[in-house]
Amino acid sequence: MIGLSLAYLKDRALNTALNILLLALGVASLVILLLFSSQLENRFDRDAQGIDMVVGAKGSPLQLILSSVYHVDIPTGNVPLETVGLLRRQLGVAEAIPLALGDSFRTFRIVGTEPAYPALMGATLADGRMFAEPMEAVIGADVAARTGAGLGQRFVGGHGMGGGDEGPKHEETPFIVVGRLKPTGTVIDRLILTRIESVWAVHGIEAPHDDHHEGETEAEHADHDHEGESAEDHAAHVSPAEVTAVLARFGSPIAAVRLPGFVNRQTNLQAAVPAVEVSRLLALVGVGLDAVRAFAVLLMLTAGLSIFVALLTALKEREGDMAMLRVIGASRAAIIGQVASEGLILATAGAALGLLLGHAVIGLAAASIEQLHQLGLSATRFHPGEAWIVLAALAIGLIAALIPALRVLQSDIADTLANAR
Repeated sequence: MIGLSLAYLKDRALNTALNILLLALGVASLVILLLFSSQLENRFDRDAQGIDMVVGAKGSPLQLILSSVYHVDIPTGNVPLETVGLLRRQLGVAEAIPLALGDSFRTFRIVGTEPAYPALMGATLADGRMFAEPMEAVIGADVAARTGAGLGQRFVGGHGMGGGDEGPKHEETPFIVVGRLKPTGTVIDRLILTRIESVWAVHGIEAPHDDHHEGETEAEHADHDHEGESAEDHAAHVSPAEVTAVLARFGSPIAAVRLPGFVNRQTNLQAAVPAVEVSRLLALVGVGLDAVRAFAVLLMLTAGLSIFVALLTALKEREGDMAMLRVIGASRAAIIGQVASEGLILATAGAALGLLLGHAVIGLAAASIEQLHQLGLSATRFHPGEAWIVLAALAIGLIAALIPALRVLQSDIADTLANAR
């Protein structure tokens, strides 16, 4: 029966190809939406894991999150270094990690921070050691793979956070690679990490001195030095050194309720909660995805209708052949199976082509759009939901074939053969 079905489909090759293509486009659309939305949500969750709050300059909270947690946007501005000490003194803050942004190397961002940052992201060294002195750098797995940088290699950063090769270079302050990180599947894979003092140095900013407070951060040292001073006296002694943002991890549920409001209302800073902002972003993106998803479902149903019409028309032309099969002893199940196999062959080909197209589009988009690549969009990952899309396509093909098949069985053999003559 399969051979006979293939022969019939080959006999009307153009019609067959169009039906397969129409169903493939519907399947591909659903696959693209599924992969994009699931990978985007998973990447957002992984990159923000362990980060409860981000503090930075006033502006868009979503921009602050995208720039400081996901590193796909420009920062809202800088904040005084003393912000780090301010947060570390707050009750309920388990960890406060500063970030200093502004430069890049071959589109990879150079991030001034502390060793606590890669530890927070679950990153471990593949080889080398963690940065300890200014101008030492540890590179993520993607950076190492795409640049070929190895231990001991020197490189020069450029101004800007996406086109370091095009902007002005800091030739007088080269970095040296002292360590490489293992792949984590998070944003840190595409970052170049160094001490904050390195970022200040390339921009001609002198780091605050900490000669008398061994083991204490610069921010805490500055805060302790000026205890008891008036606001005006303290402002006169504030260090010119700044950071871009501070990532905070809470040590108690009370801090999650109290601290964001405290920062937003009582300081000149802005606090943003990644979980809240990402939920808003996904809700906004979800509206557009729902509309496209509805169109894709409509496209699949249209493909099913097209298969139904094509099979119905073809069976009308082959009524005599079907009647002869029944005369020579073909069972009802065999007749239904022969017609159903045509619909399943069309649906299988359309589903397979749709899967291939969907993954190919995802791969092409990730390769040509840097932001999508940075978000970790990959064509090699499969989602369990794709199996349901394939099953839906097969069901559409089967249902579209069964209706014409039942019509053939209900026809009178004698009348059909008489008309066929």
